[in-house]
Amino acid sequence: MHSHSRRRFLANTAIASALAGLGMMAGSGPLSAAPARPGPLLTRLVPSSGEQLPVIGAGTSGSYDVDIGSPEYVRLQEVVKIFFEGGGRLIDTSPNYGRSDTVVGALLADGGWRDKAFIATKIAADSREAAEAQWAESLRRLRTDRVELLQVHNLRDWQRQLAYARELRQQGKTKYVGVTHYTDAGLPELEKILRGEKLDFIQIHYSVNSPRAADTVLPLAQDRGVAVIVNRAFDDGKLFAKVKDAPLPPWAGEAGVTSWAQMFLKFAISHPAVTVVIPATGKPERQRDQLKAGTGPLLDAAQQQELVRRFSA
Repeated sequence: MHSHSRRRFLANTAIASALAGLGMMAGSGPLSAAPARPGPLLTRLVPSSGEQLPVIGAGTSGSYDVDIGSPEYVRLQEVVKIFFEGGGRLIDTSPNYGRSDTVVGALLADGGWRDKAFIATKIAADSREAAEAQWAESLRRLRTDRVELLQVHNLRDWQRQLAYARELRQQGKTKYVGVTHYTDAGLPELEKILRGEKLDFIQIHYSVNSPRAADTVLPLAQDRGVAVIVNRAFDDGKLFAKVKDAPLPPWAGEAGVTSWAQMFLKFAISHPAVTVVIPATGKPERQRDQLKAGTGPLLDAAQQQELVRRFSA
């Protein structure tokens, strides 16, 4: 990590650690109390509204692209039951994720979960006409007349599509608007957008082996009052290959961490700008494990920096 990046990272993590000890996250509102497990998930404020969101959400890319009625779908019914009964709310999907939005709509209807769900979906289009058609189809597949968050997918045609998303917000079709990306290549443009546009949310990758968002984008989002969704906290599963058969750090128990999945997720939510992290899984036991990352103490500055040193290239 470059010296400037390292100074920025240490500054951010030091703030996170100090505030975590007080039960607060700077610029993100209070964290809920963390009783002994099982207990409620920690929550963060959405700065533009003051709404509280649980810090563990659910992604759907890959894991939810299944046939309705298949054995995989039956497992997903159990996954979403565990998710919502465990206190989760935000479920992130996209018209680009194959059958995922159709499956999300079916799962929410099957379990009667719509009122508990915070649906985050996306526009991925290159024209107003295409966006309008896509939006109508997304609502049909999701079996709803509104979503909580509409995001411009991977900054695609973002000026035109963000304007359209704002129109839909004015019409009451979405509560929040935002933009997304998933690689370091998108960080400069995200920084530019944060400086020039008023957003409710951004979605970006942030992980132990890809922490560059902490250099500029995460602090800027915090300063601008923009909520942050973190994707790819497991680097699309690559991190698990790196820790196969490796023991957790000796201090893991102090943070209430009992698995590497929990460790990677807790790293993400330990940054004071992060609102929610969205790991994807189609397996009930993994969903249970992931929810545990949203309880107990956060990682302190030294713990976060140790992970960055260990995993960053």
